[in-house]
Order: sequence, then C-alpha cells, then structure tokens
Amino acid sequence: MEFSEVVRKRRMVRRYDPDRPVPAEVIRTALRNAIRAPSAGFSQGWDFLVLTKPDERQAYWHATADADDDPDPWLEGMQSAPALILCLSDQGTYLRRYAEPDKGWTDMDEARWPVPYWDVDTGMAALMMLLTGVDKGLGGCFFGAAPETHDDVFEAFDIPHDRNLVGVVSLGYPVPHAKSASLKRGLRGLDQVAHFGRFGHHAAVENPTSGA
Repeated sequence: MEFSEVVRKRRMVRRYDPDRPVPAEVIRTALRNAIRAPSAGFSQGWDFLVLTKPDERQAYWHATADADDDPDPWLEGMQSAPALILCLSDQGTYLRRYAEPDKGWTDMDEARWPVPYWDVDTGMAALMMLLTGVDKGLGGCFFGAAPETHDDVFEAFDIPHDRNLVGVVSLGYPVPHAKSASLKRGLRGLDQVAHFGRFGHHAAVENPTSGA
C-alpha cells in the first residue's frame, strides 16, 4: 500500500472481530516500526507492553473499569480488540541522556524541557503502530486510561512506577460500527491551520476532503 493511501485510510477503529487474532508477525512489525520513531537525543525512553491473551486483556479492562457502571457502547466495542499495546514513557531515560557529556544538562532539571518529549516521542511511536496496522489491513485506535486507574494498571502488570502510561493502541480486524459523532466537526483544512511566514498568513492551498 502506498504511504499516502495508508495515511488517508487511517481511522480510529472502535469495534473489532474478536474471533480474528492479530498475527504475531504483524505485532512484531508494528513494534519494529514503533522503535523507528524519532526521540530527543535518541533517548528512546519508551516501553511497549503487549496484551494478546484473553486473560491479559481482561485484566487491563478490569483495572480501568468503573465497577459501578455497566459497559457503554464504546467500551463494549473496544473490549473486542484482540490486541492491546500499552505505550509507556520513561522520563528518567531522557533526563539521564541529557546529562551525558554531549548534552551537558548535568542538573537533570525537568524545567529545562519545554514540553515532556518523553510523552511526545512515545505518542509518535504509537502512531507508527497505527499506520502499520492500516498497511497490514487491520484497524487500530489510540486511547487513554483515566489517571486514577493508572496505579491499578501498573499493579496488574508489574509496571515500574517511574513510567507514564501515555496511552494504549488497540489492533484488530475492524467490523462495521457507527462513526464517531465528532467527525461531524469536519476536517480543518490547510487554509485554516497552515501559516506561512507569519501566523495568520494562509497560502491558497487545496482543502482536503477526507475525514480524520
């Protein structure tokens, strides 16, 4: 599949065929592509926890579920995903990397960082997985877990508490489901978001029509 087609076809898929597992080689390819994502200082401060067995996935959903609520349609759909990949960032790896002689931030002061690049880079790695899924004929979604559930997730899977759960990539074979109501907002065109030379200066560019 051409790269432009992969980008065009990428969607957030929220319901999957639970009886069609993701081939192990596809997961390995997704992970290999993920570690090709850029990272500040080539720090590579990320970890990816793969959950493909039913009991593993159930443990994740149990750790993040509100015991007082019945599953809503979104949750029911997401629970059908045959593969979940937890995307974890490691701030300490970045701080230590930039304390090395070629960077020289020996104080390891987090305030030096304009944004938490450990989270940004891990998010870019997640996007590489999503695009890999599309290229292999699958669907995927990137979603988060409520902060108050993170401790339960970390305990369930022995995740070190110096990591941050940036989000989760679900992968699987999509089945028809209702489109997100958010798509009614439409795709913002380049004539709205692209600025040239000075903020507010938009070039005359063609406005894409495909959905996000």
